[in-house]
Amino acid sequence: MGKPQDRDARQMRLAAIVIAVAMLGWLLVQALGREYGWAGRWAFLADLAAIAAFVWSLIVTWRIWRRRNV
Repeated sequence: MGKPQDRDARQMRLAAIVIAVAMLGWLLVQALGREYGWAGRWAFLADLAAIAAFVWSLIVTWRIWRRRNV
């Protein structure tokens, strides 16, 4: 098993990737929806998915921060 710092680094990298992919995916869905005239409910679905990804990343980051400060 790796060191706790290695695990924390991997989790922080994963959280950063999730944030970036969520933001880019959200922007893409918004642009495609506007271009093709999709219903507003698809925009809300993209919003909820992005919010879920951001909340997950926030929780992971907070847990890492708590582990380092104990």
